Amino acid sequence: MKKTIATLISALMLAACAQLPVQQPETISSLRFIGEQRLPYRMQYQGTMVGGLSGIDYDAANDEWVMISDDRSQHNPARYYRAKLAFDEHAFKSAQLTGVSLLLQPDGSVYPSKEAYKAGVGVVPDLETMRVDPQDGSIWYASEGDVKLGLDPFVRHARRDGSFISELPLPPLFTVSKERKFGPRDNQAFEGLSFALDGRTLWVSLEGPMYQDGPAPDPMHGAVNRITHFTRDGKVLGQYAYPLDAIPATPGKGKEADNGISEMLALSDTRMLTLERSGVQADDNSYKTYVRIYEIDTAGATDIQHLPTLQGATFTQVKKRLVLDLASVGLPIIDNLEGISFGPRLANGHASLMLISDDNFSKTQVTQFLLFEVIP
Repeated sequence: MKKTIATLISALMLAACAQLPVQQPETISSLRFIGEQRLPYRMQYQGTMVGGLSGIDYDAANDEWVMISDDRSQHNPARYYRAKLAFDEHAFKSAQLTGVSLLLQPDGSVYPSKEAYKAGVGVVPDLETMRVDPQDGSIWYASEGDVKLGLDPFVRHARRDGSFISELPLPPLFTVSKERKFGPRDNQAFEGLSFALDGRTLWVSLEGPMYQDGPAPDPMHGAVNRITHFTRDGKVLGQYAYPLDAIPATPGKGKEADNGISEMLALSDTRMLTLERSGVQADDNSYKTYVRIYEIDTAGATDIQHLPTLQGATFTQVKKRLVLDLASVGLPIIDNLEGISFGPRLANGHASLMLISDDNFSKTQVTQFLLFEVIP
């Protein structure tokens, strides 16, 4: 009897620790905008400056949202925030921060700033995406690395308190090159991360094409970048070519413009949402952001993991369908949206979808949350 009771208690404890899965919609025909919330410019929270929020995910077990900052330990050490977002199918009512955790390196230290970095001692963070582990509620996050410093991108696994657990082994393909002949482009590396629906594998997307795969997008031409399917121990299950759009507007003379994947979100074994984001600088140095949400499908696409370059190669790209152009929503500002996540079900049974923007700690930008209902 004692053994039976002990077994029952153990089972109950395991059940209590298990994550409540976020119920992804099986199909998406469109998205209905519900509302917006913003955080104040350079808001102070528990001794940190809030900003640069580049990734968001819903922690169903705790009914909280997690958001990673891409602060390169410049204002405060690398960190992620927790928040309560209050909404229903009629209105987005409030956004309230509930916690902040510093992310730690393998030796237990905080990540250094670019100025404090010493070669061979830790890495400078450029954290662009994060997800809650559906198995135990821990955290996975990714960095873009730094080509100029010779720092490779990475995917790391951490406890809820930010302490290091492990790092995802990566193939040599993702090693940076200071000569810029191969590997990820500077500031164009790991930008998207999503667990598969069963939580056993994960997807990682580059923001833009690797140097050896061809030029970056311009207003006349799109480009091709890579999305990769990994096991939790780093085995590559597949890699696929994603067709990036051309930049949707012409920048001012001598000004900057780009386009790339800023986040991804799994829908099924082969289908995902991608957040494709473009920034275009005008003659007066102001930026306009263009954001589209696509549904993609890797079924039938070529596994390109063994192709050292995509230039001159023959392959089938993933299929791509436009779900929403954010310009059609009618908001006065569409800012630098970089995070996307499903949230709790609405009262009508439909999924909720949340977007978040990275304000780059700039007074000319905003930190905005945009809430949508998923129409099946």
